[in-house]
Amino acid sequence: MNIISFHGGGMNREKITDWIRNGENSGMEFKRDDIRPEQLAKEIVAFLNFKGGRVLLGVDDDGSVIGITRSGLEQWVMNICTHLIHPRIIPYYEECRIDDRKIAVITADMGISKPYVLRHAERESVYIRVGSTSRLATREEQMRLFQEGGFLHVETLPAAGTKFSHLDLRRIRDYFGRIRKMDELPQTDTEWIRLLINMEYMTDQGDKPLCTIAGLVLFGRKPKRFLPQAGLEWVVFPGTEKDYDTKDRASLDGPMVGLWDETGEHTEDGLLDLLMSKVRQHASCEKLSENLLTRSIIWDYSPEAVREAVINAVVHRDWTRPSDIEVSLYADRMEIISPGSLPNNVTVERMKQGLRIPRNPILIQTLKDYGYVEHIGMGVRNKIIRGMKKHNGTEPDFAADDMQLLVRLKK
Repeated sequence: MNIISFHGGGMNREKITDWIRNGENSGMEFKRDDIRPEQLAKEIVAFLNFKGGRVLLGVDDDGSVIGITRSGLEQWVMNICTHLIHPRIIPYYEECRIDDRKIAVITADMGISKPYVLRHAERESVYIRVGSTSRLATREEQMRLFQEGGFLHVETLPAAGTKFSHLDLRRIRDYFGRIRKMDELPQTDTEWIRLLINMEYMTDQGDKPLCTIAGLVLFGRKPKRFLPQAGLEWVVFPGTEKDYDTKDRASLDGPMVGLWDETGEHTEDGLLDLLMSKVRQHASCEKLSENLLTRSIIWDYSPEAVREAVINAVVHRDWTRPSDIEVSLYADRMEIISPGSLPNNVTVERMKQGLRIPRNPILIQTLKDYGYVEHIGMGVRNKIIRGMKKHNGTEPDFAADDMQLLVRLKK
């Protein structure tokens, strides 16, 4: 049983009057106190699954203060939160007088055990807050809530239509042989499939083992064929704004990791390598040395910062979002967009200081094995921020909302 106690924060008459005057919004709901118990539970559940909010009982939809008339209202509210909401919560409850009428304020902070559900009529319903209304969550939204609550890693879900032959066995051999240093590699497809299931690169679906999202994007030959959001969208604009006229545009597809031979020589690019080749083509130039015998590459951006930003976009993205990672080059900047909001409790400031809550631990660990990822959480500060300051004296911009994380590097 999960019991949470919320705190209202010292409400007063003037503050509540302002709330009523401003009307309902994503964090405020007005209700009369004669509503059915499941209706109140629905609103509280929606706030718990969003960013928290308040229900004002005794206020009509249009902001008219009706007042509360139900006796024993506080106990009634607590019974609803105990019996109709799961996991169980204890909200903050307060009564105040407005225009000689008493209203109740129920405060529910953002929940830490998402998804919260309304248990009613032998069903469990997940509600979310969208604007000033509460509605049932879609399948994708429920998956994101499970992900935020730490109950689900989407990267371990099966990729529909896939099978073992859709993975590049050369890369798998290289990973388990050269990187993981297994003494004896599997000899048959059945043995390989068993190993990949144990490592969660595949999943056992009865007689039809499927690739997981992690296995497909790491080792799949053409991941976008089965997972449209598995690629990278690259576009170069001639100016400082988006334009139909582009200098280069490509939808990059392929396994995330490169391929090395038995001697450790890099023989084939992975998705990250393909992207860095595009960056070098459009965001660098060659300069002759003074003796005219050698050339050096002059980058518009710190290549370490670009590489780190793109890797972060891949390993921390939300796979429930049906959109590619976008890397856009403008005349004055580069922008890397990773689909999905930051995980629970992570803000841009905390991210810059090194706080990370892994959303895709298998991807992170595998890329760490290859050397793509180093100390978890340190890349933003050490490579992106410090790297750009050292390279050209600029500081990157970071912007996060409910849909994406944007990293902006300045030329």
